[in-house]
Amino acid sequence: MKRGLVAGVAAAAAMTARRYLANRDAMADVADELRSPLLWMLSPPTSRRMLPITRFNARLRTPSGGGVTVAEHRSSAPAVRMLVTTPSTSDQRRAAVLWIHSGGFVVGSPQFEAFVTGQIAREIGAVVVAPAYRLAPEHPFPAALDDCMAALSWVGANADAIGVDANRIAVAGASAGGGLAASVAQRCHDEGIPLAAQALVYPMLDDRTALVRDHGRRGQFMWTPGSTRFGWSSYLGCQPGTSGVPEDAVPARRPNLSGLAPAWIGVGDLDLLHDESAIYAERLREAGVLCELIVVPGMYHAADGIARNAPSMKRFRASMLEHLRTHLLAEA
Repeated sequence: MKRGLVAGVAAAAAMTARRYLANRDAMADVADELRSPLLWMLSPPTSRRMLPITRFNARLRTPSGGGVTVAEHRSSAPAVRMLVTTPSTSDQRRAAVLWIHSGGFVVGSPQFEAFVTGQIAREIGAVVVAPAYRLAPEHPFPAALDDCMAALSWVGANADAIGVDANRIAVAGASAGGGLAASVAQRCHDEGIPLAAQALVYPMLDDRTALVRDHGRRGQFMWTPGSTRFGWSSYLGCQPGTSGVPEDAVPARRPNLSGLAPAWIGVGDLDLLHDESAIYAERLREAGVLCELIVVPGMYHAADGIARNAPSMKRFRASMLEHLRTHLLAEA
């Protein structure tokens, strides 16, 4: 383990230096308020050798903030650890949000995104359940999706115990978590499970993005072509973009999107995942699904975590929260 961490640190340092030299000019495209020295230091995983250090960092806990309580629970069959964040005020029956963490399918944890789940619980008054789903490449599809569905089933089965109205549940997530949230929404539709809304934050929706050779000015920071190739190949257990990829593993490969829950999709115009997000939003609308697409100029992948206090990122997050609030309250 120690040797793996040392190798991971060395690889990350080398990549940071290379990315700094290669991407100095690309910083000019980034909105002034979103620029940060962290962009040179935060390298996404592009191979197995980088996983030890990135996984170690992504298991750290961020503060949930005031006004909420956090408890750990476990589902069964499969056994999934979940962090359940509940607003401290009032004991009335609440809506629930299943929040699925980011990490390219290969890293991440619910505790690392406690700052997000705390904000959701506090600002819209919902119970937020965040599963620690199994990670690839050790656990390829359908492990992560099965774990997320198990967490959703746990919410329904334990609604009375956790003070949740089982008729007012939404799913949301960022990056790989956004892709999994889209898959959860699709499976809920197929299995007749009611879902009030879905919120997809710069989601990984289409493995075929890994086949694109020229992304132009996109994908320079935080999420790169190399990381998307590694993430999808790890999750799928095969090369992305091939005909053998299971259709239900990739949200964008689903031919019929009709009947899905109302959607919010947010992405930056510098994000590698911009095009697949915009195309998926358009397909949802063509299928008769209510969908709001938010595109932020000068925003790279996960900028709302790096530059959390920038006005544009506050508006970005507020838009997502308003979508959840509107549709969860509409179900009351």
